[in-house]
This record gives sequence, C-alpha cells and structure tokens, in this order.
Amino acid sequence: QVQLVESGGGLVQAGGSLRLSCAASRSILSFNNVGWYRQAPGKQRELVAVITSAGSTNYADSVKGRFTISRHVAVNTVNLQMNSLKPEDTAVYYCYAQLYGDDYWGQGTQVTVSS
Repeated sequence: QVQLVESGGGLVQAGGSLRLSCAASRSILSFNNVGWYRQAPGKQRELVAVITSAGSTNYADSVKGRFTISRHVAVNTVNLQMNSLKPEDTAVYYCYAQLYGDDYWGQGTQVTVSS
C-alpha cells in the first residue's frame, strides 16, 4: 500500500553537507508522522527527525541546529538537509512513515562521513 524510496546518500568529509530525499507513493499529508531514522553497524536504530501532519517537527538532540526536515506536498517528498556533518553521523538512513497505526520503511541509503 505504501512505498518509500530514499536517495541522496553518499560519502562526505566532516563538516560537509548532504541532502536526503524520500519519495512517497501517496500524499505525505495522509501520514500521522513522516521522518528519518538511522542505524550504524552493530547499533540500535534511532530517530533522527520527524514532521507531523500538522507540520510540527522534532529532532534528536545530537542533530539539532545541524539537520533540517522539510516536506514538499506537491511532489510527495520529504527531505533531510544535513549540515556540519560529523563522523558519528555515519549510518544507513531510513525514511519512515506512520499510517493508521502501521509503520512503513524505505530501503535505506548509506551516509558515510570521513574525518
């Protein structure tokens, strides 16, 4: 019923920037929440940023002031602008959406930050 496709990952030097994009198969306004999680090798998946259907946002403390989540309703996309990247940001980033109490996930995109 729901497909989420991420893009924009890659290799970047510490202090650099990347922009991730998530394309959804339906209007992002239909989701209770849409956002991004990340998971590093051997570590637990963690919330990075989320935006609600009302437009409010929440960020992990570790990324506040550096990352910005935004939505583009006309093209069913959610973006994550990542600035001042640090090596500890290295992880697979997953687009996430909640609909009718169910969770949906994208395939993931690798972000690697070198020191």
